[in-house]
Amino acid sequence: MDARQMKIEAARAALAHVESGMRLGIGTGSTAEEFARLLAEKVSAGLSIQGVPTSERTAKLCNELGVPLKSLDELPELDLTIDGADEVDGALTLIKGGGGALLREKIVAASSARMIVIADQSKVVETLGAFPLPIEVNPFGLASTRILIDRAASRLGLSGSLNLRQSGGDTFVTDGGHFIIDASFGRIPDAEALSSELNSIPGVVEHGLFIHMATLAIIAGPAGARTLQANNT
Repeated sequence: MDARQMKIEAARAALAHVESGMRLGIGTGSTAEEFARLLAEKVSAGLSIQGVPTSERTAKLCNELGVPLKSLDELPELDLTIDGADEVDGALTLIKGGGGALLREKIVAASSARMIVIADQSKVVETLGAFPLPIEVNPFGLASTRILIDRAASRLGLSGSLNLRQSGGDTFVTDGGHFIIDASFGRIPDAEALSSELNSIPGVVEHGLFIHMATLAIIAGPAGARTLQANNT
C-alpha cells in the first residue's frame, strides 16, 4: 500500500466505531479527509449522524460531500471525534496542528466522550518532537511571545528554531485569526512539563500537544490497520 492507501485503511477501520445517531467531531488533514469521504458514502447509504467540523477546510469538504453538519454551539457535547495526528507515542500523546487547525481540533476533542486517532505507521514515534510542534499565538506581542517560548523551552533543556509559519509568501493565519510558531525541538521527553510551560505564556493561544485526550489510535501499515492503546504498541 502507498501512503494514501494506508490513510484510507485507517479511516475505514475508524468508521466501524461510528454508530447511527452519533454526534461526531470530524478532524482536519489528509487522513481525516479520507475519513470524511468514507463517512459521506455511509451517510448516502442511510447512516444518520451529526458532524461538527474542526476547521473551515473540513466544513467545506463535508458540505461538498453531503455530510450533515452542526456547530459546536449547537452540539456542545459529542460522542466521538475522529482525527489524524502528526505524531503519536506509546501513551497516545499527540502532536497535532500541521494543518493549522490545532485550536479548534483541541476544543472539539475536549468536547467529546472519546477521541480516535487515525494515522499511517510513519506517525508512530517513541518520543515526540521530530515533527515541529505547532504553537498558536496571538499576533499582538509576537516578538515577546517568541522570547518567552524560547525561555520556557530552555528551562526544560529544549532548544531549536522557532519559525513563524508562512503560506504563499505571507504569514499563515488560522481560522481564529492567529499565527503559528513551529518549534523544532527535535525531542520532547516531558510533554506534560512543556504543555504547562506553554500554557503559562499569555501570548500562547494553544499548542499542538494533545495529552490524555486520545482513547484509541488506529494505525495503518502495509499489512493493514491495527489498534494502538496507551503504552501497548
